[in-house]
Amino acid sequence: MTTCQAVSKRVKDLLDEKNMSQYRLELNSGILHGTMSNIIKGNNKGIELNTVMMIARGFNMTIIEFLNDPIFLSNKELEIE
Repeated sequence: MTTCQAVSKRVKDLLDEKNMSQYRLELNSGILHGTMSNIIKGNNKGIELNTVMMIARGFNMTIIEFLNDPIFLSNKELEIE
């Protein structure tokens, strides 16, 4: 799994957990629809830290809270692009 796929999975999980729409996340984070769609689909070749920070803020959480998930913490086979 790549880091982009891991971010995608985390975003999808949080959208479900918080019962939030992609549109609401886009508004809250300031990320454009096309960009967010690519992130959620895992179509990016890389993702910048500032983008992950914007996503975390869109969920009203810190970057530490966003990254504090088993997908990032225990996945030793996570490919870093």
